Amino acid sequence: MEMDEEMMREAADDQLINGAFQKLLDTYLSSRHRKKVDIITMAFNFARQAHKGVRRLSGEPYIMHPIAVAQIACEEVGLGSTSICAALLHDVVEDTDYTTEDIENIFGPKIAQIVDGLTKISGGIFGEQASAQAENFKKLLLTMSEDIRVILIKICDRLHNMRTLESQPANKQYKIAGETLYIYAPLANRLGLNKVKTELENLSFQYEHPEEYASIKEKLASTHAKRHELFDEFTAPIEVELQKMGIHYEIKERVKSPYSIWSKMQNKHVSFDEIYDILAVRIIFTPNNRDEEINECFNIYVAISKIYKSHPDRLRDWLSHPKANGYQALHVTLMSHQGRWIEVQIRSDRMNEIAEQGLAAHWKYKEGENDDDEYTEDEAELNEWLRTIKEILDDPQPDAMDFLDAIKLNLFASEIFVFTPKGEIKTMPTGCTALDFAFSIHTFLGSHCIGAKVNHKLVPLSHKLQSGDQIEILTSKSQHVQPSWINFVSTAKAKAKIQAILRRNNRDLQKQGEELFAEFCKKNNIDNVLAAADKLTEFHESRNRDEFYQSLGDKTILLGEKDIDELQGKDGTKKGWRKLVPFLGRDKKKKDGASEQQPELFVVPEKFNRKKPIFITDDNITQYKFKHCCHPIPGDDVLGFIDGRHQIEIHKRACPVAAKLKASFGNRILDAKWDMHKKLFFDATIHIQGIDRVGMLLDISQIISNQMSVNIHRLTITTDDGIFDGSIELRVHDREDVKNIMTNLKKIEDLKDVTQIM
Repeated sequence: MEMDEEMMREAADDQLINGAFQKLLDTYLSSRHRKKVDIITMAFNFARQAHKGVRRLSGEPYIMHPIAVAQIACEEVGLGSTSICAALLHDVVEDTDYTTEDIENIFGPKIAQIVDGLTKISGGIFGEQASAQAENFKKLLLTMSEDIRVILIKICDRLHNMRTLESQPANKQYKIAGETLYIYAPLANRLGLNKVKTELENLSFQYEHPEEYASIKEKLASTHAKRHELFDEFTAPIEVELQKMGIHYEIKERVKSPYSIWSKMQNKHVSFDEIYDILAVRIIFTPNNRDEEINECFNIYVAISKIYKSHPDRLRDWLSHPKANGYQALHVTLMSHQGRWIEVQIRSDRMNEIAEQGLAAHWKYKEGENDDDEYTEDEAELNEWLRTIKEILDDPQPDAMDFLDAIKLNLFASEIFVFTPKGEIKTMPTGCTALDFAFSIHTFLGSHCIGAKVNHKLVPLSHKLQSGDQIEILTSKSQHVQPSWINFVSTAKAKAKIQAILRRNNRDLQKQGEELFAEFCKKNNIDNVLAAADKLTEFHESRNRDEFYQSLGDKTILLGEKDIDELQGKDGTKKGWRKLVPFLGRDKKKKDGASEQQPELFVVPEKFNRKKPIFITDDNITQYKFKHCCHPIPGDDVLGFIDGRHQIEIHKRACPVAAKLKASFGNRILDAKWDMHKKLFFDATIHIQGIDRVGMLLDISQIISNQMSVNIHRLTITTDDGIFDGSIELRVHDREDVKNIMTNLKKIEDLKDVTQIM
């Protein structure tokens, strides 16, 4: 009987696997690539045999994952046979006994190189101090600079893992979703994979903030009919005009994704109803002549701006100078007859394909190239970016987190165009300074820069550049890199170079500090010098041992009795623990001056089940560390993080510090849930704005104190020309209290804006 069941299961598996592979072949055969079906079939059979008998957490045969990754690579990124084979084989070397040499012998050097790159990213053993994720990321970028397809397949792999994330425990979900938002979505964006980037962001958002995701989805669904009506009314006269012009076109509705709506709500402190750019209109046309497509974009713009008034400051021209990720389009914002600004994106079918599929789509339009096997690196902007990354990698950062931040600076494709004195055009990130520009040309120029001339006017190093500026760098041999420079450069290249030069200058100080510390240890009979240094590094809140030694060298830290006490474990509970716990009182009846016993922070034991959630209760809340980066209160979506002392920090899931922790120390993330019963009080701040009038203050305090019985801790209001602006600091039990107070405040006449300060 059991035998029959096993056979039936195998038959069902075979049907599932064969169906998925057939779909992959059909997709590939309908693409523009050369039809190399034999090698793809060979790769599939090889991977199927290698993964035989293995299942994923979801219960399906393991081979379904490589097929799905290959399907995404083919269908959604537009890659060809080499990439499809590499995607099918991407887990073989890591998970089975086969080696890269075996792959090379059967499938040739190119596929083997890509598989090897993908294996390097996943595998590897690192030291205790190293952050595995950042190390993996370094490998990923090193490999990517050899063949861009490694990163494209890795993004496909991540997309499939995100689509099947529900079979993972919650702490794993936060880790994977966090590093997706921190690393993979910006990478997809930088490579122009717009659809993939949007899906990665939305999936991450769905797992990190399920209630808010569901709420935005529901609001989008309920406003769909109204939005569609607006779209039809707005586009009807545009369609008439385009038909008159004889243009082959299609008009699409673009709705902002739940994640980008939520981001805007957080950043601008607005509600869903206050976001006006949820709808945008896309005009995609097929040009009669490829050489004239840019002119056709402008012709369409001229025609539609006769129908609707355009916003003078919101014309975005990425036609003559595409974004660094290849994106080309003309964006114009028009005033609809309903009094709403609506953005219209005008692009050709070629530009649209590049916008959706990114760099892979470039290959389809290269003359005489119908094979993806020979990747020709002629995307100058991308190569410039890869070069910058290589430079950062050549000078290894001592801190993995710094490294991730440096790379992230370069991932975003927001940029300006500036000119050299000879009129050559250079692409720079938005917000960059004259000093960034100097370092982008040459390290010598940057390190000896004393100022610049922008549009022939003298400006300081920290001057921020605007698009269209012409810039000349002024240097002096007596000028040297200053530590303060790091505060106003914004590009990864400049930051990396300045840090490298400063580190060279600081090595002497470090050496002096190291010698001072060795003497201190000898004098106080401390044997393990390195362990002592690490302990005091944390005690003095230095980022790493080198920084601690440097502080000793330049006398910003002076060793004394407190350090000996710390090393000998005296007074183990940290003073000032109250600062770490954002609650105000356990019991209002407690007599003034009665001091509670200092709580013991919970220390994570060795055999701790990290898959289970931790519950924060009224009784154990003091056992956790509440950091000042995000001020979580009950009702917030939170997670736990096991720090270097094996104690648990609580962060909001959307906290920027937590974002780094998820990406860099994913295995230390815990699922955390609240189990509070409105006994304790927490700080919350609400920001208010409105029209000043007599009795406004009374109305506000009546709603908070009388109606809702909430204690106002501090109320600050300033008025200017009849407009008031203020903040209210409250003592509340949880996030629900804050929402109720805000809802009631919004009912006050002339109170125009109520937002919560995070």
